[in-house]
Formats: sequence, structure tokens, C-alpha cells
Amino acid sequence: MAGKSPRSVAIESGIAVGLVTMLATGVALWGNGIEGQWWLPPLSGAAVGTVCFVLVYRQLGLYIQERVRIIYKTIRRLKGSTSHVNLDLRDDIVEQVNRDVMSWAESQIEEITILRETDTFRQEFIGNLAHELKTPIFNIQGFILTLLEGGMEDPEINRRFLLKAAKNVERMSGLLEDLDVITKMEAGNLDIELVPFDLLDILRETMESLEAKAKRNNIQLRLKKGIDGSKIMVKGDASKLVQVLTNLIVNSINYGKEGGHTEVRYYDADDSVLVEVADTGIGIRESDLPRVFERFYRVDKSRSRHAGGSGLGLAIVKHILESHGQTISVRSTYGEGSTFSFTLQKA
Repeated sequence: MAGKSPRSVAIESGIAVGLVTMLATGVALWGNGIEGQWWLPPLSGAAVGTVCFVLVYRQLGLYIQERVRIIYKTIRRLKGSTSHVNLDLRDDIVEQVNRDVMSWAESQIEEITILRETDTFRQEFIGNLAHELKTPIFNIQGFILTLLEGGMEDPEINRRFLLKAAKNVERMSGLLEDLDVITKMEAGNLDIELVPFDLLDILRETMESLEAKAKRNNIQLRLKKGIDGSKIMVKGDASKLVQVLTNLIVNSINYGKEGGHTEVRYYDADDSVLVEVADTGIGIRESDLPRVFERFYRVDKSRSRHAGGSGLGLAIVKHILESHGQTISVRSTYGEGSTFSFTLQKA
């Protein structure tokens, strides 16, 4: 019955039984010498064939559905579904069940893969978070123990160690604040207000606010003009986009080479404005590029922690831009520098 539907099997059975009945009726009439009733064999064949079709179709359908229902009951239990079986007896039932089972199997494989990836990500996240918190906590513990063991009696030592402890507390506070922000973003609970604003204003203000940090690292900040005009109106949440620019520029300063520069550029891109933050820093290896926007992922772990930061900056940047309906990309040459690019909708 492979490749056939219950309907086609019932039709074939009805035709076969009908033909046999018609032949048997004709032979019986001829053997008894009955003439003039030529219509009786086809009529009896059609009647018996129809009854046979109905019985086979009904019984075969009930039999198959009863057996198939067991398979679907197992699938529904595993999927947690309460949907009913809806089989079309005019189709090939075996093929129909095979398709459904294969679809269920593929979904199960996909769910298992996602669960494994999620579990791996969870383990990495907990490990990274513990490492990020462990360093400042151990530092604070060391400073306090030093003060308790006699350092408090020396005004110069106690002030210096208290300042160091305060710096580590600030680092922890920044980490927890960034965690809170990214958690709200991923849950969709961060309010984004899209309003027109002048992009040039926030570019200049952000770069001016980071000028001192750049000078301390001997990095020159540059703004490269790519569109004519004193104003560039775009649509977005200005305060959130300041955070995007700040994170990208700070990142370029932290990973920059002494004597290098960070250049912020903007270009016309039809109905959008393309913004780029390019540096002449250490660059990113090609193998690291797909993961740079993951939480706590650091391309140079030793240098990253020396430079500070929570390790969440690029992840926050990605979520803010996605909430604006935009994306961010990165291109880099290891040892020469990196360029982060994103677009903003024109107002």
C-alpha cells in the first residue's frame, strides 16, 4: 500500500470486487439459461463494488487513523501540544505521517542545538562575570587588609589605598550598571524615543568630552567631514546614540597605539547617514571579528583589563543600534587598526 492513499486502495478494491461480481452474475445467468436480463450483471457489480468501496474506505481509514494516532499522541506529548490529528485520507497517509515525523525530528534537533548553545553561552557568561568581579573585589580586599594591618596610621598610605579602593568600587559599579542596561535591552524594556536631532552636535560634544582622555593616551581625535552643511538631521534617541559614540571612541582610545589617531567620519547614504569610527590601534584578528559584539568578549584580554572597562561596551552599542532598526559592522586589519560603521535614518 506504499505510495497509495486509503481512497485509492478502496477504489481499486471496489472495482475489482465489482468486476468479479459482474462476471459471476453473468456466468450464473448463462448457466441457468436466463436471457433478457443483460442489465443485471453490471447493476449487481456496481452495487457490490460500491458497498465494498465504502466498507474498505471506512475500515481502512479507521485502522490507519487508530495506529497513526498513537504516533501523533507521542509527538504531541513530547512537544507539549494539544492540537488534534488532521489526516486527509485522500492523500498518501504514510507519506503524510513521514513528513510530520521528519518535521518534528528536525525541530527537536534544532531545539537541542539551541539549548546546547545557550548552555555554553550561560557557562561562558557566568565565568566571565565572575572573573570581571573577582579582580576589583580582590583588590579592594587587599587595600582594606593593608589599612587594617597598620596602613591607617600613615596618612599618605591610607589616602592612596582608599583612592585605589574607590577606583575599584567605581569599576564594579560601572559593570553592574552596564549589566542592568543590557539586560533591559535584551528584555525589550529600554525606552527608545526616536526624534529628529542634529548629528553634528552630538559628534562634536562627544569628541570634546573625550579629548582629555585621548591626550592622556597620546591619541589624536579627528572629525572628517563627508556631507556639506552646518546641520545633519537624523532620527533617533540622541542620549542613547551619545552612548554609542562614547563607547566606540573610548574603545578606540583604549586599544590605540601611542601617537596614533581616532577618526570619526560621516557620509551621505541615500536615506541614511553612514557614521564610522576608525582608529590606528592594534586591530582585531579575523577569527575574533564575528564575536566582538558578544558580552564580555575581549580580543586582547591582558590589555583589556589593564585599560579598564566592563567588556560590555560593544554589546550595548549593538543593542542600541538594533533598537533603532540599524546594524553595526566592523572591518579590521590586525596590527593596523579597526573601523566600526553604522547608519542612522535621516530625519
